[in-house]
Amino acid sequence: MIDSKIQIVPGFSWFGKNIGIKDNTFDFGGILSKQVCSAAGVFTKNTMPGAPVIVGKEHLSDGRLQAIIVNSKNANVATESKGVEDSKEICRMIAKSCGIEPNMVLPSSTGVIGQRLPMGKIVQGCEGIDREFGTTEQDIKNFARSIMTTDTRPKWVSAKVGDATILGVAKGAGMIEPNMATMLAYFVSDAEVEPQQLQAILKRVADRSFNRISIDSDTSTSDTVVTLCNGLAGPVDLSEFEAALGEMAIHLAKEIARDGEGATKLIELVVSGATTREQALLTAKAIINSPLIKTAIHGADPNWGRFVMAIGKVFQYTVDISQLKIFFGQGHDRLGISADLLDRDAVPLQELTEILQQKDVYVEVVLGDGPYSEKVWGCDLTEEYVRVNALYTT
Repeated sequence: MIDSKIQIVPGFSWFGKNIGIKDNTFDFGGILSKQVCSAAGVFTKNTMPGAPVIVGKEHLSDGRLQAIIVNSKNANVATESKGVEDSKEICRMIAKSCGIEPNMVLPSSTGVIGQRLPMGKIVQGCEGIDREFGTTEQDIKNFARSIMTTDTRPKWVSAKVGDATILGVAKGAGMIEPNMATMLAYFVSDAEVEPQQLQAILKRVADRSFNRISIDSDTSTSDTVVTLCNGLAGPVDLSEFEAALGEMAIHLAKEIARDGEGATKLIELVVSGATTREQALLTAKAIINSPLIKTAIHGADPNWGRFVMAIGKVFQYTVDISQLKIFFGQGHDRLGISADLLDRDAVPLQELTEILQQKDVYVEVVLGDGPYSEKVWGCDLTEEYVRVNALYTT
């Protein structure tokens, strides 16, 4: 059972503060473990990855980490070798202050692309950093706020597995249609899990959660999901650990979609009746990424034909429209649209409008009688999304 409240994980400390990267909001944060942890990570597949992703993969290559350091407001992307050196220098500064090895630090950055990090401000921010890590709930909340960019609220979730605790913190509100994970998400636990096992678990979890969300169909250059396990609570049942981590990741993924830039609605979409798993996922992604569908749901426009259009964009598979069914809503309010209604000119548009006016919009698309299904999440597309991104750099 997951908990939307923060649960303290023994052996980890946190900080979050402002160092003036862009404005006066928190923009620099970190996580530190008392001992070296088993570590796992998944990163963006964008072919223009940020410097911290390049360095992070290198430092994570042996499945061991002890600290994470994150800055927001500047992504350190498209900065070439100088950006990589900046990320490595941040790791060296954190390591020296905390008495650990530089390759035990994983860096992350999120924010504007194409600008060098303000290293003077970061150097000042790193001075005496070992004294800023704390173990209180407020320290964790400060970290959660320090990694935000256009998020309207911090995001965290926790769970217990046997004697162990898991805590997850994430950020994300735009440039989200992940190819591995999401913007930034960090899980820490005192469970004892070997690195290879942890990596396999995290990959499966990310595929079922963060890889199933869409805000604007763009894949970030900075996507990073990392899990650290310090082992203080001893071994746990790995299937229970994976189940809990998976439930936590889905919760955070939905919170990211719900908090999409300018979003007013969460969309939960199931595509079922597919002949293959690939068909189910491709169709789900075609629908949830469609700006026409997102804008229709925002305005509660009963233009269900846009779903037909999106289904038809999956060129690898053909769907017999006589078998296609689209259901909107849940429970006794669930409304189905199919070919027989079209034949009778009996689509209840007013009822569909009322369903689309809800804050949580549920849709199931049944392609046929195949055995495969996939679930994804997204949000509506609004005028506010355009405003936020038209003014993002300034």
